This record gives sequence, structure tokens and C-alpha cells, in this order.
Amino acid sequence: MASTLPTPSALQGVRVIEMGQLIAGPFAGKTLGEFGADVVKIEPPGSGDPLRNWRLLQEGTSVWWQVQSRNKRSIALDLRSTEGQDIARKLIAEADVLIENFRPGTLEGWGMGYDVLSALNPGLVMLRISGYGQTGPYRDLPGFGAIGEAMGGLRHLTGEPGQVPVRCGISIGDTLAALHGTIGVLTALYHRKVNGGKGQVIDVALNEAVFNVMESLVPEYSAFGAVREPAGSALPGIAPSNAYRCSDGFVLIAGNGDSIFKRLMQTIGRDDLGADAALADNAGRVARVEELDRAIEAWTLARSVAEVLEVLGAARVPAGKVYTAKDICEDPHYRARDMLLQQRTRAGHDIEVPGVVPKLMGTPGTVRSSAPGLGDDTDSVLDELGFSADDIAALRGRKVVA
Repeated sequence: MASTLPTPSALQGVRVIEMGQLIAGPFAGKTLGEFGADVVKIEPPGSGDPLRNWRLLQEGTSVWWQVQSRNKRSIALDLRSTEGQDIARKLIAEADVLIENFRPGTLEGWGMGYDVLSALNPGLVMLRISGYGQTGPYRDLPGFGAIGEAMGGLRHLTGEPGQVPVRCGISIGDTLAALHGTIGVLTALYHRKVNGGKGQVIDVALNEAVFNVMESLVPEYSAFGAVREPAGSALPGIAPSNAYRCSDGFVLIAGNGDSIFKRLMQTIGRDDLGADAALADNAGRVARVEELDRAIEAWTLARSVAEVLEVLGAARVPAGKVYTAKDICEDPHYRARDMLLQQRTRAGHDIEVPGVVPKLMGTPGTVRSSAPGLGDDTDSVLDELGFSADDIAALRGRKVVA
């Protein structure tokens, strides 16, 4: 784990109980934990969070888990048992924030609806992430991030025209929901501070989180009846901005600013296009985007990615290569910005993991502890609640905790 000098934490003193699993809820907990919140993660005994076993495993544990659950404490607690629910309520009664991403109605079935929990803890801020939200005709349908991406309008735009829609390669719907949820938590905590200490529920739907970033999708349909369609690597309505083939790969070039466009055309030896009055603004360039893309790619095809980037960088034209994981790990800028950290797992392995975003200059985020093993902190969390060693042993014997 990266060593850092002690710094004040923006969320020091904030206690978060995380009941979620997999991606959306836990990513919100991860973000709060990186800025100092004490995040206690409740996991089912035996199996734990399924993310522990997703993708590539190192000695039986996902390396993804090492990022998603750093700065958290794990208590293995059977929430389906009456005793486990009682313990959860005790934990929540002393917390500032509760995160859950179960299907709507699950917590109510366990006797932990917000009406019950807020009576125990009036200041509780409760983040609820679900497929379609806590209300509406679809509330009870199962929803994953991929479905939210489809309903939110994103999947229709990904891929090449006329081809099968493709995913962007990561669970972006879950992450967008988590980020919206984190914003909601911070906003609610601020409101609680300045308005009498009362908490509230934050209701985040996966499809709505995706829909919120869909830019002009709906206004264009409302005003013009225009249904935006997939456009591959291009940026529809903005030109020129695309991925272009080089002799050894691809480079992205964004030459869509008026002055940038002129510099780009001069650089590629097409002053005729740069001086064309019809191409002086974006509307004119969009009308002739195919012609511009052909001209740019004719120039890039004769050069390597490195040469294109060097020449365009000198001309102050935004351009970039398409990075792989290897490229990221070898890039000096990532390291200079502390975006690659050494983190030691509980099993003693040193791995590189992403740094903390965003960067706060006064109260920066930190990695204070590695991701826990299942139930690593059960005893200490219960001890904080006043349970004796004999009490904990009895609970363990009844398989309420592990």
C-alpha cells in the first residue's frame, strides 16, 4: 500500500454501513471510504460479496476486490436471521449513512425500512440503488447495470451503424449510479448539517443514472423528432473528431475547434481545407465530415502513432493514442499524478491499483487499509457495539456471524 503522510480527511468521523454487493453500492462505499469515512461492509457468512470471485483471482480472491473494498471493514452477518437483523439495526442506529443495492422491498422484508431505521436514527442518510428506483411500474423487476445502460439510451448509441449494439467494456451503468449516489450522500450530509440534523433517502435508479448523462438525446427528439443513432468512433454533429488509422494502430484526433481545425489542416498539408470559408465553423464541417475524415486519415496512415502524436502535439491539436492496461502502467504521466499505487493485499501480495479520484488539495483521498477478508473485522465491530467475547462466540456458534 502506498505510504502517505498523515493528512486531514474530508469525511473523518462519518460512519457508513454498506449492505450492497457487486458494483453499484460498493463503489459508492469505496469512494466515501477513500475520503476518510469509516465503512463497515456487511457480507453474508460463507460466500461473502460475489465480487470476491469475479474475473481474475489471486489465491482465490479477485484482484478487482482489492480496489473495490479497500478502506473497508468486513463483518460477516446473516441478515436473513432475526438476530442478524437486530445486530444490523444496532449498527445502523450509530451510523451516518446506509448504502444498499438490493431489490426494492428487501430491507422492508427484514424489518429495516427507512421508517423503522429513521425512528432509531433520525439523522440517517440512506442510499438506495436499484435497477429502476423505489417507485414506478418497473420497481420490482430485476435490474443490472447492463439493463440500465440499455434503458437509459446508451446501448443504442454504442457500436457501428447497423451492427449489434456493444457494451463499452466496463460496467458503466453501475459506476454512474454509484457516482450519482455518492453525490446524493454528500448533498444529504450537508443538508443534515445545516438544517437541523434530519436525514433522508436517496433513490438512485441505474437507468436514470445513465439517462442523466445522455446529453442532447431527448431535447433533439422533442424539438426535431430526431432519433440519434450509433456512429462508431465518430462524435455526431461535431467535426472533425474521430479515430484514425495509422501505420501501426489508431489515434484519436479532436480537431473540432475553429482555430484548432485550421492548425490541423495546416499540419497535414491541407491549407486548402483550412482556408475554405465553408469549413470555418462546425456546421460547415459537419456537412463535409466524410471528406475531412478521408483527408486526415490519408495523412495519419503514412505515419506511426508516435509520429502523429509528436507532430500534432507540437501543433497544439488534441490527439491521443488508444491506451491498453500496459500503456497505462508504463505512462509517466499516470505515475507523476499518483494514479498508480502499490497496494499490499492481506495475503501479502503487492499489486498496482488505481489512485484516488478526485484530487482534493487540502484533504486528499488516501488508501489506509487493504481490502478485508470475509469477516476479518466481525469481532472488532461487535466489540464496538458492546458485545462481549462470550456473546460473539455464541453468535458464531449459531452461525449468525462468521
